Amino acid sequence: MAMEAGSIVEGKVTRITNFGAFVELEEGKVGLIHISEVADVYVNDVHDFLSEGDKVQVKVVSIEGNGKIALSLKQAKVKPPENDAQSFNKQNRRGDSRKPPRQLSASFEDKLSKFLKDSDERLTDLKRKTDSKRGGRGSRRD
Repeated sequence: MAMEAGSIVEGKVTRITNFGAFVELEEGKVGLIHISEVADVYVNDVHDFLSEGDKVQVKVVSIEGNGKIALSLKQAKVKPPENDAQSFNKQNRRGDSRKPPRQLSASFEDKLSKFLKDSDERLTDLKRKTDSKRGGRGSRRD
């Protein structure tokens, strides 16, 4: 089978570096999984995810003219099913009139207004407490 961009192939991790992992593919070809293509989360050290000798399923991202093969481990993984909010949005575009699922997190504006309100209340309380310790507004000065 000829290897082409977009295909899923199996290989063996032969070497791990600080910028990625080299994988031996069919016909003795070697490709690189860049550190940014190892996992969906931030990868500080490739050793946390891969070890030399591991058999992996990778997606061929590109094959350059000079023979370099770019691979991706995270693109080869099967995507999990969509959550309710995403599927609702897609269905709503098609005209589905179901009620939306419960909002899981507040919008940025809601969070910001709540923060400002809480902050104002704290400042007011702090001013009251410090004014009473200083003698307040009506204290006499001699």
